[in-house]
Amino acid sequence: MRRSRLTAYVTSLLLAAAFALTGAATAQASQQAAATGYVALGDSYSSGVGAGSYISSSGDCKRSTKAYPYLWAAAHSPSSFDFAACSGARTGDVLANQLSPLNSGTGLVSISVGGNDAGFADVMTTCVLQSESTCLSRVNTAKAYVDSTLPGKLDSVYSAISSRAPAAQVVVLGYPRFYKLNGSCVTGLSETERAAINGAADYLDSAIAKRAADHGFTFGDVRPTFTNHEICSGSAWLHSVNWLNIGESYHPTAAGQSGGYLPVFTAAA
Repeated sequence: MRRSRLTAYVTSLLLAAAFALTGAATAQASQQAAATGYVALGDSYSSGVGAGSYISSSGDCKRSTKAYPYLWAAAHSPSSFDFAACSGARTGDVLANQLSPLNSGTGLVSISVGGNDAGFADVMTTCVLQSESTCLSRVNTAKAYVDSTLPGKLDSVYSAISSRAPAAQVVVLGYPRFYKLNGSCVTGLSETERAAINGAADYLDSAIAKRAADHGFTFGDVRPTFTNHEICSGSAWLHSVNWLNIGESYHPTAAGQSGGYLPVFTAAA
């Protein structure tokens, strides 16, 4: 009789524990299911500079309806979509101006940032307008910044995202290489300069990928999708220097957003 009572007691404890665990799991699943909003953060590569079809209300941020965040949201209908990415944004701009849409209901975040911190625009201006040796020196200065300073800035952004949107899947998008080496166009840059610029893109992507992984985020590498679609490829998905619209120079075209960035983000989301 005592054994039966003991068995019944132990059984009741096990059942209670099982229900408690099931209840906790159900609550957790419900919380995750509720976190379905999408927030797109970052710089011009995420806002869609170079793709055209800019949303008038976005002003100088130049958010495009042909940018990968907008295309993904249109195809997947998230419960909410906040398009905060802005042309020219650095890590400090993301922290100061873009994080307010993040909350416990955010299930997905995309971000590309770091290129402006590393001096992307100045590197290209220097390489286009000055000597090869000056170009290579400026590239090396950018790489030194990526080593010494950028990781800490990325950590600050990534930690803030995790804090504000703890249930979110975060996809960090990288940058493409600009040039197809031994390609078929005249850019005013030597092959040595083109190779150095491509190498700097790889250097930046490696640093971003490491910081993203250390925060448990997914890194979206767009270099494979842009292969054979670089400048001088004959089928470029990137603008070369555009003296009539200098801000679009070295940014993805609409095809670069839909064919280069969107598939990578969709696979990672």
